[in-house]
Amino acid sequence: MFNNLIESKPQKKGGIGGTFVSVALHAIIITLAVYVTAHAGEKIVEKTRQEDVVFAKAPEPPPPPPDEPKPPPPDVVAAPPPPKGFQVLTAPINIPDKIPDVDLSKAVTDEKDFSGKGVAGGKANGVVGGVAQPTDQPYFEFQVEKPALPREGNPNPKYPSMLESSRVEGDVLAQFVVDTSGKAEMSTFKVLKASNDLFASALKAILPQWRFYPAEAGGHKVKQIVQLPLKFVAPNH
Repeated sequence: MFNNLIESKPQKKGGIGGTFVSVALHAIIITLAVYVTAHAGEKIVEKTRQEDVVFAKAPEPPPPPPDEPKPPPPDVVAAPPPPKGFQVLTAPINIPDKIPDVDLSKAVTDEKDFSGKGVAGGKANGVVGGVAQPTDQPYFEFQVEKPALPREGNPNPKYPSMLESSRVEGDVLAQFVVDTSGKAEMSTFKVLKASNDLFASALKAILPQWRFYPAEAGGHKVKQIVQLPLKFVAPNH
């Protein structure tokens, strides 16, 4: 009887295989879950990275370069004191035809400055041994120690050919300024008297070639107004 009962119990087969299949299914499910979770996290991180944009502040422009230092002002040199002497009246080139207006802003003229004593170009309250300031104004002949004189060898003016047939003689008195280099300033040339305009033109044409000894006043070369008389004689043929 016991044999029949034992034989009648169904034997369980394939238990190990079922367990293996169950383990495999669970492993697949877990792997899928891990895979899905990992990729879902990557998408969330990627999305978060795409959305988290930080705007940085633009850098400020650099400050302008500092201004270069200005050069120091030039040293002021005091003018030397004028010498003890007198002022020299300068000759007018263009004589006005009316009395000029009085300029009250100018300093009052001191008559002591025109005593004629001491150094020309100085002042009555000047110092002995002072330096007279050079002036660009022309002097009269009586105001200089050495007047301007024509140099030797200056060419003679040409006698006008239009007057050769009449062989007339004539004279010219011209006025002009001789500068400190001994040249005539033609812009100041004036004819004071002429017996014939052709004689005056002949003198004016040759005068730029003339050279003079410049005038001197107070130990300096100065400009001088020169009045030059010249006589024209017909040439001998």
